[in-house]
Amino acid sequence: MIINRTNLDTLFAAYNGAFRNGILDYESMSEFALVAMETRSGTAQEVYPWLGQLPGMKEWVGERVVENLRQHDFTIRNKDWEQTVSVPRNSIEDDQYGVYTPFMRAMGIAAMKHYDELVWPLLKAGFSTACYDGQHFFSASHPVLDKDGGDATESNLGTEGNPGNAKASWFLLDLGQMIKPIVLQIRKRPSNLIRLDRETDENVFSRKEFVYGVDCRDNVGFGLWQAAFGSRGDLTATSYEEARVSMMERKGDYGRPLGIRPTHLVVPPSLEKDALEIVNAERLSSGATNVYRGTAELHVSRWLA
Repeated sequence: MIINRTNLDTLFAAYNGAFRNGILDYESMSEFALVAMETRSGTAQEVYPWLGQLPGMKEWVGERVVENLRQHDFTIRNKDWEQTVSVPRNSIEDDQYGVYTPFMRAMGIAAMKHYDELVWPLLKAGFSTACYDGQHFFSASHPVLDKDGGDATESNLGTEGNPGNAKASWFLLDLGQMIKPIVLQIRKRPSNLIRLDRETDENVFSRKEFVYGVDCRDNVGFGLWQAAFGSRGDLTATSYEEARVSMMERKGDYGRPLGIRPTHLVVPPSLEKDALEIVNAERLSSGATNVYRGTAELHVSRWLA
């Protein structure tokens, strides 16, 4: 290929098209949207003072009762991310530029996969990472107010059972809530390649390299612990029942039932067989009817491996 502006613009359009196709390729395979609520960010960080406040109606008798919402100074700060590659000038001159097109497509896949790489590790870290109320996201001591306005606690942490023999952590989630367990905050998407491909660019002039890259700004944080239950113990019918009861009996401030209904059992591949026996099998190994069949949708995430 003759190195001139027209040919380099055409080459960039091809590379960028391959990159965007990679994004589309992975979009249907991504898992993050299942457990993460996407929010748009307009600055370096965002504060979420309303986290933990699930609204509810009350009977109107006399004057309106104005609730003073407790403020939580929970902030998610955006991080910068990038991936950059170079294509030798000689490869373009020798018409070998096409061999790099699949790699540009792979860059698009990696850009979209980035969101899964943020969301799922945070869910796994919920046993040791604090959420908006200062407690670990999965904790036995989330602070709430009892029916009289006094201090109380609620738990979304499973009993350990036999964690030494447990295969992995598992999660029961209510994903029908507007606010999901994870908040994915996006300031800038990795939507297009950028380039340094002019002959006067330092990389071309000094190193004979055409440089292509992409960047984005985003981060993740915890949303509603009320809509989640996590366990590091064995996944059994008994522990699954414990999780369901705990979630459906969960109360908010002033003893108000939250109406939580677990919708998804989320497990790593190592727990798929155990999970299938609990929520998919018609009968137990004893031959008795499996009363928990269909009580939650099973999601086996490769990102929890």
